[in-house]
Amino acid sequence: MKKIEAVIKPFRLDDVKEKLTSLGIKGMTVSEVKGFGRQKGHTEVYRGAEYVVDFLPKIKLEITVPDWQVAEIVAAIRETANTGKIGDGKIFVLPVEECIRIRTGETGESAL
Repeated sequence: MKKIEAVIKPFRLDDVKEKLTSLGIKGMTVSEVKGFGRQKGHTEVYRGAEYVVDFLPKIKLEITVPDWQVAEIVAAIRETANTGKIGDGKIFVLPVEECIRIRTGETGESAL
């Protein structure tokens, strides 16, 4: 099993979620996060004062899938979240040693 973590632009969330559910993803964790990469933030003016916004709003998706599904899910996120502009985000793939469904005690892929 693998855990896929994707950091994407907030306005791409609905499209990514729709695509993933069409591929059979039954669950995901979505968090509102802030961060920066090459964008390095930007400056804004509020009531005449200029200030720097270092951390930009992003969405972090966490999805755990069987090994055989990783390439398909990564490709779907990459294609759907892509705007072609700086700050589109990143996708990380991490190994998962074990998964346990709390309610039933199921383990491994059957717990996904």
